[in-house]
Amino acid sequence: MTADRRASWLKGVLDLLVLASLSEGESYGYEISKTLAEAGLGQIKGGTLYPVLNRLEEAGQLAAEFRATERGPGRRYYRLTDQGRETLLEQGARWLAFDESVRALLAKGKA
Repeated sequence: MTADRRASWLKGVLDLLVLASLSEGESYGYEISKTLAEAGLGQIKGGTLYPVLNRLEEAGQLAAEFRATERGPGRRYYRLTDQGRETLLEQGARWLAFDESVRALLAKGKA
């Protein structure tokens, strides 16, 4: 698989993955990026992640709050809104159905 192909796949599902990464509670950009990397998705750079976070916030799917820290720069924490949870459930189910269809077709190709 080429890096270009993987990047295009990720681009198509990154919004949903960001929502999923926040399903258990609030977090900030760097931690979200780490969560995605630990899930095997590779390093998601800030130039890719922050526009997604901003778009989801503008769409009402995330709420954000800036918090100052005693040491270092402040952080913007993100959490799912009710609309974001609804989107995650609905689009997550659609993605899983799509994934199932892709897997079934690819399995035929192995036979």
